[in-house]
Amino acid sequence: MSLSGDSIDQLCINTIRTLSIDMVQQANSGHPGLPLGAAAMAYVIWTRFLKFSPSNPDWPNRDRFILSAGHGSALQYALLHLSGYDLSLDEIKNFRQWKSKTPGHPEYGLTPGVEATTGPLGQGFAMGVGMAIAERFLASDFNKPELPLVDHHVYAIVSDGDLMEGVASEAASLAGHLNLGKIIYLYDDNAISIEGSTALAFSENVGARFQAYGWQVIRISDGNNLDAIHAAVQQAREETAHPSLIMVKTHIGYGSPKQDSASAHGEPLGEEALRSTKETLGWPSEEPFYVPPEVRNHFKSWMIKGQAAEENWKNLARDYESRFPENAQRFFRQIREELPQNWDSEIPVFKTDDKPEATRVSSGKVLNAIARRVPNILGGSADLAPSTKTMISGESAQGPDNSVGRNIHFGVREFAMGAIVNGMALHGGVIPYAATFFIFSDYLKPAIRLASLMNIHSIFVFTHDSVAVGEDGPTHQPVEQLAALRSIPVLTTIRPADANETAEAWRVALKSRGPVALVLTRQNLPVLDRSKLAPAELLELGAYVLSDVGQNEPEIIIIASGSEVHLALKTQEALYSKNKISSRVVSIPSWDLFQKQSQAYKDKVLPPSVEKRLAIEAGSSLGWERWVGTRGKIVSIETFGASAPGSQVLSLYGFNEANVTRIALDMLGI
Repeated sequence: MSLSGDSIDQLCINTIRTLSIDMVQQANSGHPGLPLGAAAMAYVIWTRFLKFSPSNPDWPNRDRFILSAGHGSALQYALLHLSGYDLSLDEIKNFRQWKSKTPGHPEYGLTPGVEATTGPLGQGFAMGVGMAIAERFLASDFNKPELPLVDHHVYAIVSDGDLMEGVASEAASLAGHLNLGKIIYLYDDNAISIEGSTALAFSENVGARFQAYGWQVIRISDGNNLDAIHAAVQQAREETAHPSLIMVKTHIGYGSPKQDSASAHGEPLGEEALRSTKETLGWPSEEPFYVPPEVRNHFKSWMIKGQAAEENWKNLARDYESRFPENAQRFFRQIREELPQNWDSEIPVFKTDDKPEATRVSSGKVLNAIARRVPNILGGSADLAPSTKTMISGESAQGPDNSVGRNIHFGVREFAMGAIVNGMALHGGVIPYAATFFIFSDYLKPAIRLASLMNIHSIFVFTHDSVAVGEDGPTHQPVEQLAALRSIPVLTTIRPADANETAEAWRVALKSRGPVALVLTRQNLPVLDRSKLAPAELLELGAYVLSDVGQNEPEIIIIASGSEVHLALKTQEALYSKNKISSRVVSIPSWDLFQKQSQAYKDKVLPPSVEKRLAIEAGSSLGWERWVGTRGKIVSIETFGASAPGSQVLSLYGFNEANVTRIALDMLGI
């Protein structure tokens, strides 16, 4: 069937629309409203501006496109399919089904061409800010006159819901402050959310808000006006000193009987409304998933253009490599996520007679030793760097006029910080970290979860890890946070016991390809005497036998993480000196790493024959049952903390040698 009476642009846009609504209808699940309303703006971005190469989705200098309004995933899948990515029509037909490449919301690492997992609103917006920071940092590091090795934009389609979310506001504020001119976001301003008109809860002047953030704001009154959209994007590209928000007035569910209604948002149109929509669009209703041949040919021309852009860049890269070989080698090593030779050679080895110090302090020393050898590690804190010890010494800070800084002042914006770091990791070429007090991991937990879902190399540094925080009181004393992090699949959580375990924790964090959380103390801890105890290098196994006392098989195993390992050793000493009890102390800095070990190794550390096991941790007991078994006990905290000196709080909650020894003796019937 020929539809040649329409312009090729309109044919393409209606193909995107109808593929999207056919996906949703066949799945009997999904969101047809956004694809119908936003297809025109998406088409303009993808065919007139977006620099991409479908045959090589990971080409380093591609533009990044984020569908922050991830519920409209059918729109992105239609574009990816038509643009020549490895996403077949069968996958399009398999929308939202088991093991398909077209899940309900876009998933990074699953669907070729998807740059970020989106759907939790606002996070795509913030991740794009991280991508722009990474692009700017790498460009400043590597670009030479007439050889722009790194030069690309971050485009996104954002929704009313995105702009209601606080994380988007946090990220927008920082993006405006940093003058991130490579950000171009198109706002699908359709004034409808799930409950009805956005006027129910959202009546602010969005444009004025973004202007106050330091963004260029461009308004388009008709979301189907291709020329206006094109001109707006071009204007945004020419504005290099400020990020741009293009506010595009659209009609949710455009062309359907449900246009401009909440019912167009998140449910299939239904067969009757589907037919009516296709009739309105001048589309054949008898053939679902119909793609006119001329549309395929048109998109093929854009695919060829993208491949040519990649080839031009490869030529530029070869020229760059011939003139700046060391820089080129470092650039591609960073893109491949490879660490430099001897990257960890300056990491200090802490001595037993060193002055006791908090693991946050040890962490700061290790981070700076790594930073001297790994030039692409950068990050910062949510206004707590002096306390989290996460400043890179001798390096400047990212700012409006400084793109080379390796220290990032995120401000008091924990959630945005986590999402921005995720965006930096997704961009590639950098190793980003974020830091705050452990209690505030709650504020950025959705970003930690998304990092884990995407399995990306984001590093989260959390300090002030227990009720030993002391005088700040229960509002600042973590109790349930360790259990919360340990419950997140993929995330590696590490709580080191001393300075040398902290050094090994950073080694694991740098070598990991997935997200890592380091959980560190505020209170000072002595350096464990490794001449008498097992080496700290065993941390990479997650748990290890730190000390065996007595000639026989241990009568009891004492298991602890972090600062409580020192209490476990004191308890072991008391049991032997007073009662000649054979015991084992196991340091378990990372449940996640230990769980990955063979059953033989786990049984070697925790012999099944020793059923009397005592766990010590200044936090919730949730989950410890897997390690202590049915005959074990747990010294934990099952309530909130209190405001008092940290050592006093710990002791009053039972974290003292006398109490733990008494519990151990009770378990042994003594």
